[in-house]
Amino acid sequence: MGNLALKDMSVEEKIATMETLWDDLCQQHLESPSWHADVLQQRDMIRQQGNEQPMSWEEAKQDILKQTQ
Repeated sequence: MGNLALKDMSVEEKIATMETLWDDLCQQHLESPSWHADVLQQRDMIRQQGNEQPMSWEEAKQDILKQTQ
């Protein structure tokens, strides 16, 4: 793979480059930030207390769309 500037790369070359990067990242051991486990535990506790109900993927996508428009 050459050192083409992004603007000079075809869509196919860009996708191939992204796949190469992703494959390389998958080979590395990446750790979550230390605060991540705390946030997940807090959210699970809120859910178990019945203060928040899970939503479907479709509902989640609509919620994200509303927040980003």
